[in-house]
Amino acid sequence: MHLAIEHDTHYRYDSPVTRSTQYLRLTPTSSSRQRVLSWQLDLPARASQGLDAYGNTLHVLTLDKPHGEIHLRAHGVVETSDAPAEPETDNRLPPQLFLRDSLLTQADAGLQRFVQDFAHAVQGTPRQGLLALMAALGERMPYTPGSTDVATPAAQAFAQASGVCQDHAQVFAACARLLGVPARYVSGYLAADTEHVASHAWAEVWIEGGWLGFDVSNQCLAAGRHVKLAIGLDYLDACPVRGVRSGGGGEAMQAMVQVVHASQADQ
Repeated sequence: MHLAIEHDTHYRYDSPVTRSTQYLRLTPTSSSRQRVLSWQLDLPARASQGLDAYGNTLHVLTLDKPHGEIHLRAHGVVETSDAPAEPETDNRLPPQLFLRDSLLTQADAGLQRFVQDFAHAVQGTPRQGLLALMAALGERMPYTPGSTDVATPAAQAFAQASGVCQDHAQVFAACARLLGVPARYVSGYLAADTEHVASHAWAEVWIEGGWLGFDVSNQCLAAGRHVKLAIGLDYLDACPVRGVRSGGGGEAMQAMVQVVHASQADQ
């Protein structure tokens, strides 16, 4: 399917910011499951472009004059595969790298006890065992907006039994790693029934010779409705926008994402 995506991020500050740097992972790349037909970033100044440690496209935007707001816009069209979800080959980094813990995915005793019930199934039939794990996490941690923030560790979200897509992705990754399965955090977009949604996140695990995506929030494998932006060990590695600034006082951030079939965007 052809998906037209618009992603607007708007920062407003109580007082002028003297200098800011934004790290933008807002550019998808083509792969066996998605093909970028067009993509553009509209930014308030020219940004440098490169690759980060995980092979994600990274733009670095620095504003060194006083400013009271920042508007970032990413938009384009991505063609995704309609085939059933299957593992995707990605040779950027060794899968074993994604067995490591990270700041936001360190497991505690509660997570260690929880995954014990799935160890035998994952060792025998990894896909079915991980599907069972995904179903159990969806029941244990219902999607609850506002219950966490971007700095909430996986263990804390699991303990309070609530969270949003980034928490689901981080908890699932932490569980998979405890079971000896490489797992990574994925940021991206989802073509959903609602018109305006936030950017999405899920986890990918290395099984059957490739990376297979598990979307705990929607209780499905990542397939044609999912568009991948970036990967990492956790949210901090792959989040679409992350920045630092000097001055500005309080901050208000508003993000709006629209993902529709390209034919609808032309109407």
